[in-house]
Amino acid sequence: MSASAAAVGAVIDRVLGEPPTRWHPVVRFAEVMDAVEARYWADDRRSGFAYAASGVAVGVVPALLLRRVAGAPVATALASGAAIAGAMLEREACRVGAALQGDDLDVARRAVARLVGRRTDMLDATEVTRAVIETVAENTVDAVTATLFWATVGGSPGALVHRAVNTMDAMVGHRTDRHERFGWASARLDDAMNWLPARLTVAAVVIAAPSRATDVWRTVRRDAGKHPSPNGGVVEAAFAASLGVRLGGTNVYEGVAEDRGELGDGRAPVAHDVGRAVALARRVTLVFAVGGIVAERGVRRARGASLGRSRRRD
Repeated sequence: MSASAAAVGAVIDRVLGEPPTRWHPVVRFAEVMDAVEARYWADDRRSGFAYAASGVAVGVVPALLLRRVAGAPVATALASGAAIAGAMLEREACRVGAALQGDDLDVARRAVARLVGRRTDMLDATEVTRAVIETVAENTVDAVTATLFWATVGGSPGALVHRAVNTMDAMVGHRTDRHERFGWASARLDDAMNWLPARLTVAAVVIAAPSRATDVWRTVRRDAGKHPSPNGGVVEAAFAASLGVRLGGTNVYEGVAEDRGELGDGRAPVAHDVGRAVALARRVTLVFAVGGIVAERGVRRARGASLGRSRRRD
């Protein structure tokens, strides 16, 4: 019942949103990992491996305790609800979209800075729109579907470990002088955990927008590799094709320009497309959650049939 419990977690996130900051498990986890980094940082990959292993342990232990106290289904639902951040992503993206539609570029720049790591203070309206759509696409995997996947596969430990790994990647996985080597393990672990969920999310985009299915597959195959992220590229390309817009380009991160390729053949995105991207993300989440339940039941039926045949042979 992990898939059903994970889906309940998505509903919890949708209804209740994020926990208060003082009780938020991700905030508490980040504080712990800040302390770990301050104590054990060294400019090498070995220290980074130890940091990443510590973070995984910090994710596993409370998940196991929760499962022991509440039982596996309830623990999975609660852990998924705490780890999934779809409602917050939607709220913050809509805030940017509202500012863009109100022609308040300064507010839109400040709002999108809460969602992205690139420099935003010099972005024009088109670039702000592109930034928010890209982060909606990428975080649909990072903050929603990948957590659903790992909660289905691994229950509450799967959900909380994925959130731990994704948080560590956000904290130390970027290429700066301090984290180039230290953050390598966290970044690669995040890539590995999101690899399959990102591609399943592309399939969910196709199901959520069937009229654009051919364009989605073609764009992902052609353009995803231009993006420096092995997972961000596929989902951003899928969203670009589904929405009929063009994403990608050059972003500035801490003073360094990075070419992220051009994704899609459509027009430049406009303010109205932010709401369309949020609606697509919502449909994709529904498709992914329902698909997980259907797939899990199919596996159980197949196992039951196999067991029945084995017993008849005996």
